[in-house]
Amino acid sequence: MKDFSEILLRLRKENNVSQQKLASYVGVTQQTISQWEKGNMEPTLSNLCNLADFFDVSIDVLAGRKDF
Repeated sequence: MKDFSEILLRLRKENNVSQQKLASYVGVTQQTISQWEKGNMEPTLSNLCNLADFFDVSIDVLAGRKDF
């Protein structure tokens, strides 16, 4: 099972989205996105929902429970 940080980085790169653009949509800083991608922090449930909406995937995908 892949972890959240790997999945977030892959989704962001595959969709050609900058950390800054994603951060703006989610309502966090670019540094927060960077920390999530490095596995140093995890998002709140509200942030996880915003990420799922942004990438049009389920939370299960972000959590590594389902493939995308």
